[in-house]
Amino acid sequence: MNPALRVLLADDDPLLRTGVAVVLEAAGIEVVGEAGDGVRAVELCRELAPDLVLMDVRMPGHDGIEATGRIVAAGLATRVLVLTTFPDDDYVWRALRAGAHGFLLKRAAPERLVDAVRTVAAGHTLLDPLVTRPLVDRLVTPRGTPDDTRLRHLTSRETEILRLIAEGLSNAELADRLGIAESTVKTHVKRILHKIGARDRAGAVAVAYRSGLV
Repeated sequence: MNPALRVLLADDDPLLRTGVAVVLEAAGIEVVGEAGDGVRAVELCRELAPDLVLMDVRMPGHDGIEATGRIVAAGLATRVLVLTTFPDDDYVWRALRAGAHGFLLKRAAPERLVDAVRTVAAGHTLLDPLVTRPLVDRLVTPRGTPDDTRLRHLTSRETEILRLIAEGLSNAELADRLGIAESTVKTHVKRILHKIGARDRAGAVAVAYRSGLV
């Protein structure tokens, strides 16, 4: 049996931490600690070495973005999933530049939260669909006409999956939408990233928008 994922919760709202802990533990994910500010979040990441920290943006002391940068700078293996109320593309941009691996709004459904935690902990990048387009608009230089050069080697199924990735679907959601196994989705995603020369899902989203696919 695989060991349970170990997650740290960093949010200055104790009621929210309690609710998230209930959701995660019901899904078999272990909550190893809680922090009410960014300073404590960094300390607990050093002490407990969780697989992932769910990081709020606005907190006392270090905010979530600064705390993320400190975790990354320290070379810790803990991955960071930013969980926030604010769908502001500046927060997303700053969080990703600080080294965050995912960005999810607090309004997400419980099953979406659980899937996001597992996706990011598994080494993938995840962006909430509500913040994907503003971020891509910031990253991508507009073109007069679509350019599908980087997509010409994709199969029709891979093209379909890339379009859904750009819409913000996770691997589990892709599998459910397409009626295939999640392991098959992972194989498709790996091939897509290789064919279009993208490092991760965020890069794939940028290519999808730049090419005119989305």
